[in-house]
Amino acid sequence: SRGLGDVYKRQSFKDAKKSCWTEPSDLFNALWMKTGSLHVIVVKKTHSIKNNLLCTNNLRIVWLSSTYEGHVHDKKICDEEPLLLPRGIRLWQDTGFIGHRPDGVEICMPRKKPKGKELTAVEKQENKRISGIRIKVEHAIGGMKKCHIVKERFRCHKFGFEDMVILIACGLHNFRISHKMSHITN
Repeated sequence: SRGLGDVYKRQSFKDAKKSCWTEPSDLFNALWMKTGSLHVIVVKKTHSIKNNLLCTNNLRIVWLSSTYEGHVHDKKICDEEPLLLPRGIRLWQDTGFIGHRPDGVEICMPRKKPKGKELTAVEKQENKRISGIRIKVEHAIGGMKKCHIVKERFRCHKFGFEDMVILIACGLHNFRISHKMSHITN
């Protein structure tokens, strides 16, 4: 796993991040049309893109997948880009990764509600506990999205541009985390 074992420590969090981009002809997401005396808004669909990421307990992003179209499932991205995780860590992942079970890794995932049934009170309490721990990956994604280019529409369609932008945003997020931590320890 290319030296990531030291970074992982004991717990890692996995999630996916989505952004939007538009076709060059779709520069406006709503067009006004007048039909008689009624005004109708026609909303054009946008294309989303997605990355999977892995972060540590202190919100540091340690792995980022390539960029995929938004309709690609999270687990399929993991299958196409396998990541060798150190044995014995605990991986907190969301329900988009059902069926993804790396060897030697303890998986913690919320339980889905069965079709036509309800979760028991114990299962709901466990899901709440897991969500309270997993919120860290959402905070890492939010920290990365401080770079507005990541969460706004991409209009540049150069090959590899999306990957470069998201990688720079992750690097800036990690720099902010390191800078905050250095003030705390000094």
